[in-house]
Amino acid sequence: MHGSRRDRQPGARPEGEPRVSHPPAQGADPLNRAYFLGAGPGDPDLLTLRAARLLADCAVVYAPTPFEETFAAHLEHKTVLVPFNYYFRELLDLVDLQLESGSVAFLVPGDLTFYSPFQSLVDALGDRAVVVPGVGTANAAAAHLKKTLDLPAVCNRAILASPRTLGDTPGAPTMGELAAPGVTLLIYMNNIPLPELAAQLRTGYGRSVPIAILHRLGLPGEEVVQGTLDDIVGKVGDRDFFNLAGPDRRPALTLVLVGESLAAVTDGRWWDHRREHIWKLRGAE
Repeated sequence: MHGSRRDRQPGARPEGEPRVSHPPAQGADPLNRAYFLGAGPGDPDLLTLRAARLLADCAVVYAPTPFEETFAAHLEHKTVLVPFNYYFRELLDLVDLQLESGSVAFLVPGDLTFYSPFQSLVDALGDRAVVVPGVGTANAAAAHLKKTLDLPAVCNRAILASPRTLGDTPGAPTMGELAAPGVTLLIYMNNIPLPELAAQLRTGYGRSVPIAILHRLGLPGEEVVQGTLDDIVGKVGDRDFFNLAGPDRRPALTLVLVGESLAAVTDGRWWDHRREHIWKLRGAE
């Protein structure tokens, strides 16, 4: 049996203003820390050794759904809370109280690096916050596909973007404007219907290129669909990978990768070029 949940539902009052460098509560042990542990897509096997050690030492863990299930073996006899059930100031006050008794852990979906809501909490906790990097979802996706996302003479840049956040900025580029030959696109939190997204991307690339849709990677219900911009809509069918059809409009746990690198096959010529002109010279230094 994994840890018990003791979540309070958020109150009716509006979210408070973030407080930077929130001072420790009186009587709190200055050695106690709030650990923000990169938990990747949610597969406990991808948790780093350091994160696993720190998690084991914390009696209170904040874990978003469905991490309380996938990390159940690591959460036995712990109090498990959902951070998103609290307003910011409410959550910060609760963490302050918990730090009086011991360290606290947050299982951060993916990694703090991209599209993470935890930065304001890290800032408010100041020196009491410790961020432990994890295997980000992009890394897990590339590993699942067995692909390097930049390859000489195939792809010279990779771009991470989300139409959900681009839509908040006046004059922001569209997915079609970001897409171009030689670009691998990693699309987070897509909220564009797949037929429209494929059409935008085809305009940007100027032709059909490979695309992979990775849904709930490393979680129960994992589905990975690979195709091209011409056939991906038919391959996906009526599966709602982006939470666009039902009442639950929260960002889906789905990552989209697009670009020539997904289907490229490389031989050993570039390896030998590096061996001759870079690696061998380093060894001689």
